[in-house]
Amino acid sequence: MNNSTPAAYALILIELACEAGVARDELLRETSLADASVAAVGARVSDEDFRVLVDRALRLTGDPALGLRLGQRLNLGAHAVLGQAFLTCRDVAEVVELLGRYYHVLASDLELSFEEDDGRFTIIAAPASTYLPQHFGLECIAAAMRNTLAGLLGGDTLPLRFEFPYAAPAHRLIYSAVLGDDLLFGQARATWSFPSDFLSTPLPSSNPALRKLYEAECARLLSDLQGTSDLASQSRRLLRKLEGQYPQMPQLAGMLNMAPRTFRRRLAELGTSYQALLDQVRAEHADRLLRETRLPIASIAYRLGFNDPSNFRRAYRSWTGHGPRDTREAAKDKSSNP
Repeated sequence: MNNSTPAAYALILIELACEAGVARDELLRETSLADASVAAVGARVSDEDFRVLVDRALRLTGDPALGLRLGQRLNLGAHAVLGQAFLTCRDVAEVVELLGRYYHVLASDLELSFEEDDGRFTIIAAPASTYLPQHFGLECIAAAMRNTLAGLLGGDTLPLRFEFPYAAPAHRLIYSAVLGDDLLFGQARATWSFPSDFLSTPLPSSNPALRKLYEAECARLLSDLQGTSDLASQSRRLLRKLEGQYPQMPQLAGMLNMAPRTFRRRLAELGTSYQALLDQVRAEHADRLLRETRLPIASIAYRLGFNDPSNFRRAYRSWTGHGPRDTREAAKDKSSNP
């Protein structure tokens, strides 16, 4: 993965720090961010430059809520091509789908997972790495998520709950001002959640035709960022991001800027095929859904592209050597006997 961040994030943070009275030259010292090219459309900056910028901005401004303030300014235009793709979605559910596939376009170091239970949909952030200060990173993501949804829906009344894996900080009141009052601190993990029926909220800017165009651009950008990997690894990553909407082989080749014949040949040179990669990814997705959700096996089969549950059962047995019910029962036994 080419570890980089949209340059718009850095430019907005620079603007915030300068508004607080920090000298621009002092802020950008020992980084490459003074280069005018960072202001170009689609530009990106290295994660290391962004980390240095964040550390210096926090120190020079003395503002512990800087992550919240940055997130407040990260609107749809700041989120690279993914922000434009969000605008074309039919509803919040499609926005979440796109986020799940392409969030590494926004933050290469970020890891997200998603779950739905007891009438709530939850987005979970993996434990913070050493890339950015924990409070700053989580504050920024939470505020950006709220600001982005507000921009998509044209209103600021959102049923969002934010949970943080640390005690309430001294600037707790700023959290409430930026994120609302549904806040929990000292939790086991960092999450952002809302009622499941919020997923069906329509977007006024929906444009299905443009969504396909922008999603293809997101896929190409993600592929470029992962360009150091071999073709099989790139293909698996894309298939993982497209869970439940697996493309046909020619479509996947197109997302990787490759002719189908060339794509097939290069995979063969690596000792694999599109179908083998698709089966590997569908087996991974099936395992996760069987172990971590209560979805009926027929629903899991449908999500993985099988119209007949019996075909899914046969395929799953060929992938893993056992049936889907065996996997689900083993997960139940493990949870009841930790």
